[in-house]
Amino acid sequence: MYPDHTTRPPTARAVELHHPTPLSTTAPASVAVPTVASIVLPDGRIVTGYAISPMQPEPVVAKPPISRAAVNVALGGVGFLAVCGGLLLLTSFIAALAALVAQLVTLAAVIFGGWIAVQVFSASSHRGGTTVNIRKAVIKRSHFHG
Repeated sequence: MYPDHTTRPPTARAVELHHPTPLSTTAPASVAVPTVASIVLPDGRIVTGYAISPMQPEPVVAKPPISRAAVNVALGGVGFLAVCGGLLLLTSFIAALAALVAQLVTLAAVIFGGWIAVQVFSASSHRGGTTVNIRKAVIKRSHFHG
């Protein structure tokens, strides 16, 4: 039996060539292998093992002498004081303006009232109006005698 499971001989076939693809040629990253340490015990036995380096604490980051939150609060206070000063000046200006308007209204009322009083109580200078003379009248028994 032939490889193709038939009884006849294999015929000529086209030849296929396969070229292998090379793997990466970069060297593998170096792996740190810890050193092996051996200790001789007082009774003569030898203990071999990996040396363990003591764990180093992380360095403490130096903090600024003043915290940022405190600086922000202080700057906010300075800004608030500046705004309050401006608001105080603004309210003072508005109060002064309101007092000035009130005084002008009062002055106008006094002047206008005085002008009306002069017109009403001025000397009688007849300017072409009708003059009515009222004489002493005697009223007897519901009859007017004028």
